[in-house]
Amino acid sequence: MSDALHPAIAGAQPCQRAEKRPDAPLFAGGDQQRFERILSRYPNKRAALLPVLAMAQGLRGWLSPETLTRVAELLELTPAYVRSIASFYTMFQLRPVGRHLIQVCVGIGCDLCGAEGVVEKFLEATGTRIGEVSEGERYTVVEVECLGACGFPTVVQINDRVYENVREESVDSLLQGRRLKSWPTPTPTPEKRVSCRSTSATPAPSPSMAGSNVAATGRWRRRWGCRRMR
Repeated sequence: MSDALHPAIAGAQPCQRAEKRPDAPLFAGGDQQRFERILSRYPNKRAALLPVLAMAQGLRGWLSPETLTRVAELLELTPAYVRSIASFYTMFQLRPVGRHLIQVCVGIGCDLCGAEGVVEKFLEATGTRIGEVSEGERYTVVEVECLGACGFPTVVQINDRVYENVREESVDSLLQGRRLKSWPTPTPTPEKRVSCRSTSATPAPSPSMAGSNVAATGRWRRRWGCRRMR
């Protein structure tokens, strides 16, 4: 870790990388300095729990029971409390994941614009089911509810990189780039912004598109137990 790392960003470093070390010592050497700088930003150790968990996951790839217990000791908290926090947030992984964690947004915006097909394509390409680790411990595919880029569906995050406007046909190129260790650069592409409703500047959706949107909306309602207001 660089000595120039400011305490304000000590807890904001990438927490999902391909280089995972499950047996790495927690907060040793330069990581100990980063841990101390995280603590310096908060009035007490308990308040630093989330960034410390993120840091631990970044080092080890996931939060094992042993990792949670060690974090509890360092922050003078009970293991039960630390686990209750870690299990609440979906960004924390409580079981092993592949070297490349593929998170596909299935929130309402992305779902209306083809997220389900993107998920199925990733599962087919990796030979897994949701949450499973692929052969060779290479991939894990999971669904998440929002990645904060709703204007550019479907949004996919792979480790610490976010990709916008992902379509079924672009899944193979993303995975192929990973195999060649050369990711496409994730850049915003406003000119490819997808609209799921008709505007004066956008043609009305075709009947097939409209039917697809209705089906996707139905899946979203079933997922959340929602009913149409009358």
